[in-house]
Amino acid sequence: MGDQVPIEEGLFTWPSDSPKLVGSECQDCGAIVFPAQSGCPRCTSDNTETKELGTRGKLWTWTIQGFPPKSPPYQGDVDAFEPFGVGYVEIHNEVKVETRLTVADKEVLEIGMEMELTFIPLFTDDEGNEVITFAFAPLAS
Repeated sequence: MGDQVPIEEGLFTWPSDSPKLVGSECQDCGAIVFPAQSGCPRCTSDNTETKELGTRGKLWTWTIQGFPPKSPPYQGDVDAFEPFGVGYVEIHNEVKVETRLTVADKEVLEIGMEMELTFIPLFTDDEGNEVITFAFAPLAS
């Protein structure tokens, strides 16, 4: 079996005992964006620095992806597809992040609920590596 590898380098700290998403913060206007960018979308400054984002937030909105996305870029097994939750999580005092959710149950998901960052396997690549992505899970009460 191969290694665990991130879906994209620089998207989150990996490997890490405490992985975090990596965004950027404008040093001129304070805007925080994810994923990290070299320029600021708010004020157009190029004075940005990378910033590790928080790991908790509130579910801002969500839906359930009930059919396989187009392939490419979808790389999962279309025949084994299972619906999954997708949403925006507002990381406290930082930024809204579009994310996969670990839950796809309309009876569980609720706008405003507390969520926590986690990492999940997405697919196995041609070299046998387990490709890891980020997701948010409901925070255990």
